[in-house]
Amino acid sequence: MKISIIAAIGKNNELGAGNSLLWHLSDDLKTFKKITSGHCIIMGRKTFESIGKALKGRINIVVTTRNIEVADIYTAVDLNHAIEIARETGDEEVFIIGGGQIYNYAIDLADRLYLTFVDAEFKNAEVFFPDLNYEEWQLLQSENFNKNENNEFNFVFKVFERKSSI
Repeated sequence: MKISIIAAIGKNNELGAGNSLLWHLSDDLKTFKKITSGHCIIMGRKTFESIGKALKGRINIVVTTRNIEVADIYTAVDLNHAIEIARETGDEEVFIIGGGQIYNYAIDLADRLYLTFVDAEFKNAEVFFPDLNYEEWQLLQSENFNKNENNEFNFVFKVFERKSSI
């Protein structure tokens, strides 16, 4: 099973503030849905709370020690437990979708990265994506998106594969 991370980050690895994203990029949200649909997604409790519901068309696994009783949500006590739940589904690729703490735990386990690089800096950011050594990753795909009525910033969507996985 391939372990993938999917995230959108600002110029300084910013992820969010106040338990929400720092931008609205409609095209990126469509890409996220297209890539993760039909797969397991793993997220931390705060990310789940910011979404507020299970994402349809995906197996939702929330890493938490709290009791969450929401339809269509599996809970796991830690990231390893969440990965085991995903493995039991037979899914070939599982997606880590946030937040910052979960990304930090998952980065060394990841085989693939789906990263949106937002062309902006956010001084109010409270949560950050871990620093990466891009020498360890091979770029597989890159697509530019321009600011428009649906996207408040320019951004680039890139897919990387860990070189040791190739």
